[in-house]
Amino acid sequence: MSIDEVLRADSSTGTQPTGRRRAASTDPASTRLPGTIDLTLPAPDLVVVREVRSVVAERLAERLRIQSVDSPGARRELARSLVATELSERGRDRVRRGEEPWPFEVEMATAQAVMAALFGLGRLQPLIDDPAVENVEVDGHDRVWVSYADGRVEPHPPVADSDQELIEILQLLAARTGSAERSFSSAHPALHLRLEDGSRLAAVAWTTPRVHVVIRRHRVRDVDLDDMVALGTLDTVLAAFLRAAIRAGKNIVVTGLQNAGKTTLIRALANEFGPMERFATIEKEYELHLQDLPGRHPRVVAMEGREGSAEVDTHGHRSGEITLTELVNTALRLNLRRIIVGEVRGPEVLPMLEAMSTGDGSLCTLHSRTAQHAIDRIVTLCLSAGVQMTDTFAYRLLAGSVDLVVHIELLDDTATGGQRQRFVTQVVEVNGLGERNRPATTLVFGPGPDGRAVPLHRPTCLPDLVRAGFDETVLDHRQGTWAEPVAGDRQ
Repeated sequence: MSIDEVLRADSSTGTQPTGRRRAASTDPASTRLPGTIDLTLPAPDLVVVREVRSVVAERLAERLRIQSVDSPGARRELARSLVATELSERGRDRVRRGEEPWPFEVEMATAQAVMAALFGLGRLQPLIDDPAVENVEVDGHDRVWVSYADGRVEPHPPVADSDQELIEILQLLAARTGSAERSFSSAHPALHLRLEDGSRLAAVAWTTPRVHVVIRRHRVRDVDLDDMVALGTLDTVLAAFLRAAIRAGKNIVVTGLQNAGKTTLIRALANEFGPMERFATIEKEYELHLQDLPGRHPRVVAMEGREGSAEVDTHGHRSGEITLTELVNTALRLNLRRIIVGEVRGPEVLPMLEAMSTGDGSLCTLHSRTAQHAIDRIVTLCLSAGVQMTDTFAYRLLAGSVDLVVHIELLDDTATGGQRQRFVTQVVEVNGLGERNRPATTLVFGPGPDGRAVPLHRPTCLPDLVRAGFDETVLDHRQGTWAEPVAGDRQ
């Protein structure tokens, strides 16, 4: 089998290469995973592998910028041809210099190593494959910190030989990421994308002394409210309340700080939808992955924004950019009952509130310190959306759109030998416009002695919840029904 045939076999499959070495089998050419390295071949020269990978990555990124290639298999086929061409050119150069040509096995091993470097994540791949890893923080190629689910933060060996090599890896990732290609350059120094396993990657360079990368993994995907009870995020009273709120079509905003578990809670709430409900998810990068659960959500419409190129038009819009605001406006025409916005952080707040005011049961997340603070933050986003609006109108719009604000908190006691726990602390009901043109609110659930949410007041929407099957007597459990949190943090 020739090198070209081996690489063609690698690129013709839809399986995502891992970039890791695996044990040889009785028939390596036919059973080896695409992009992995066959141990029956000699170890390649890593210097040559890096050089070829760098050349091919640059050529591949350029080709993908010129012509969009959506199919992963087609991108691997393109890379295969570029690798074969580069190795052929280098082989001819060796002969012209009077050197011995590469042995066939060496050239094949080099080709496979380059493909693994191109379509795996290199030295980052083992961290992505580790189910215990929660976050990866890279502050330069040789300063790597790994956060684990149990709260440990440990250093990790370098993930590249230089900052420049790390940038090249990121540029290749940006160029090959699905149909919404991102660029990463001095003209576009920030990168946000979703990896093949669903992890979220953010990187910045050129505006900082060194390249910085953060990878946030989503380890809990197929989760419902009962699972959240088992995780210690909710108790049975709060789970029953939220389940009834979803069935009653209440619009819910989930708030909290970074890493608090907002996305996981949104997944759990969405998994309480009726199996035949038609709804949309709108995200900057896919994180909810509800479209990957066809058994639960056969009618979901998953939509992802696009950053666009560095070129801007006369109105300051990037060429090819698709904003969340545009996606929300599009979703309003798709005959949907609910819309989920993965994270509201800009002008998309206005169409999101419009969707909530004209429909029912929509969800979104918002960065906020408390549930009450979220109300003022929503108004601030409305006033910053670039349209003529007063704070009075913004509060009125919010009061007529949002029904419940659910706040989740991260309690990290690992520094004192404790655990890291995530749990809901507040549920605030928005009861329309109140005094001084501000929304009237009711603290339905508030922090108990240990900070976990316990019933405090009965909501005005209680009749709606009872019609949806809620047993209002559970609100008499003034201490809640919290069990001991599950050992270790799984979110």
